[in-house]
Amino acid sequence: MTTYDFTLKFAVPGDLGMEALESRLFEAGCDDALIGVGLKGRLALEFSREAVSAQQAITSAMADVKRAIPEARLIEVGPDLVGVTDIAELLDFTRQNMRKLLQTHLATFPLPLHEGRASLWHLAEVLDWFQTHQRRKIDDALHEVAQTSMQANVARESRRVPAEDIRHFDDALVS
Repeated sequence: MTTYDFTLKFAVPGDLGMEALESRLFEAGCDDALIGVGLKGRLALEFSREAVSAQQAITSAMADVKRAIPEARLIEVGPDLVGVTDIAELLDFTRQNMRKLLQTHLATFPLPLHEGRASLWHLAEVLDWFQTHQRRKIDDALHEVAQTSMQANVARESRRVPAEDIRHFDDALVS
């Protein structure tokens, strides 16, 4: 068994109080999570869950939350989307050092999910790059959680696109 650290963010009914949320989540098996409710109608859970795989840890936590709060809608699984500052902090670089590394390795560094004033990457792809191109040792549990988080977020988003549209875009991207 390995301990996996990850975050699940949900949209929840705004009329649920903190005590009700805590009680429901605890009874459903989420006693391994720190609960945060910064915005009304939003819930963030920072889990530290033991499991045989990151996928089992994350999917079991998602099921526990849905059992506790059936109307909860998943917003995001993390760690997944990261910017330059996040990458630098995670890998113990300065932000400037990270920017320089990006500029000098544009041809091989993963393409961002969003490019602009604040570019975003999937953490799993960045970690893969650091292992392959920089020979940097990456924590296995972090790498596995990042990969599973990315898969969960992409799967959630892909449900918003009709299958026939996905095929059209796949064809356009291949040609």
